[in-house]
Amino acid sequence: MPTYEYECLNCQHRFEEFQSITDEPVSHCPKCSSAQVRRVIGVGMGIIFKGSGFYETDYKKKVSSSDGSSEKKSSGETGKSSKETNP
Repeated sequence: MPTYEYECLNCQHRFEEFQSITDEPVSHCPKCSSAQVRRVIGVGMGIIFKGSGFYETDYKKKVSSSDGSSEKKSSGETGKSSKETNP
């Protein structure tokens, strides 16, 4: 269920309501009881994954090495291998 943000046109009080999509919009301000309330278009919320199984490492890019095996590479690594030797 989404959270909707409302603003009272009478007292400029902003408040949020946790409602179902099918619920009627709020019609009265909880602060001043005015009937002049409008729904405000907000930025929304990001997706929240709850439960086990959602880890940052689940979607790391796999980089193929020259020997055919694949390694996980994080965004902070450079392309150099630890097996390289200096001449």
